[in-house]
Amino acid sequence: MEPRLPAPQGAFATRAVRASLTVPDVRQRPLSPAIWPTTTWAVDDADELGDLLEDRRDGYVYGRYDNPTATTLHTAIASLHGAPAAWSHASGTAAIHALLEATRAGGRIVATDRIYGGTLTLLRRLARDAGWAVTHLDLSDVGRLAAELPEDTTVLYAETIANPSTSVLDLAALAALCRERGIAFLVDNTFASPYLCRPLELGATAVVESATKYLGGHADLVAGVVAGPEDVVGDARRATYEFGGSLGPFEAWLLVRGIQTLHLRVREASRNAAAVADLLAGADGISAVRYPGLPDHPDHRLAAEQFGGRGFGGMLSFDAGSRERARAFAAACRIFQRAVSLGGTHSLVLHPGSTSHRQLTDDELRAGGVAPGTVRLSVGIEDPDDLCEDVANALSAMQAG
Repeated sequence: MEPRLPAPQGAFATRAVRASLTVPDVRQRPLSPAIWPTTTWAVDDADELGDLLEDRRDGYVYGRYDNPTATTLHTAIASLHGAPAAWSHASGTAAIHALLEATRAGGRIVATDRIYGGTLTLLRRLARDAGWAVTHLDLSDVGRLAAELPEDTTVLYAETIANPSTSVLDLAALAALCRERGIAFLVDNTFASPYLCRPLELGATAVVESATKYLGGHADLVAGVVAGPEDVVGDARRATYEFGGSLGPFEAWLLVRGIQTLHLRVREASRNAAAVADLLAGADGISAVRYPGLPDHPDHRLAAEQFGGRGFGGMLSFDAGSRERARAFAAACRIFQRAVSLGGTHSLVLHPGSTSHRQLTDDELRAGGVAPGTVRLSVGIEDPDDLCEDVANALSAMQAG
């Protein structure tokens, strides 16, 4: 029998407005989280409202601050990363910005020199417009890095798997160096996802991911997440309030739904990427194939250990020889779609020199482990034979051109 709620009182217009405020007391456990699209929350007295706005008590007051759907998401992200706390943001870039604000403490940010182009642009803007001190260094040799780190460094920023060079960093060794120097160690784990790697377990201070990618997994949302200690996440949360980069409830709900199949999608993408990488490794006219799962990848052994045998991810890149050949390969693909982003169910092909890393000169691309003719593939969960056939046909078309 359907439970009855108290009928709203008053004139027609009042009842019409207040009818939406009758929330049922649901005693059964739903198997899908609710979406709470409300922007404002009513309270019993002015003191409670002030406490909520000043973050002196838990609860909900305004959509830019928090939302029950997002709370479900935060619980899930914290669980996946083994973190005390997590928070969501309107994009991966917003999450990176908030986390840097929470940890920089007025000092220098030392970031990997093999970095996503969007993060590079953000850091350049913060250095130019906000006066932040930013330095880019090679983080692959921890001994050399220890000698090169500027004394005013307060943040070391790394990527688990570099975009798009697929270099893999020794996170445990970097974390040990940061602990010794009292430096916050932040890791962008987007390419790996928490299924393959959990940087907090390796000693990172906090982790950030573009949840648009593997966590969401279906190319239908834009979001970012951070996870780590309660004080760091709390500072990132407050920065989110101030910058206005909060995640909406509909995106939070989509993200919670996507997370449920994360392990299945990353496992399948890893298997498919390994098949494509093997094909490319034996192809004529390809000078380098970068996939951590290949035995000749310089970081293969480290990746196998760091990812615990769960796979090597769905991202790979290779050198076609020139910008023209790279573009010809991409143009010839039929199953691999020419599109930005990564980590979804669909396989994508991208020429970084024209898109994600267009900010860099050819010399800067090479310094970051990328050639002007590099092609990046985000391998999805389609049939592996179809994907390999598409790559083989594109290689033939490229070579014929």
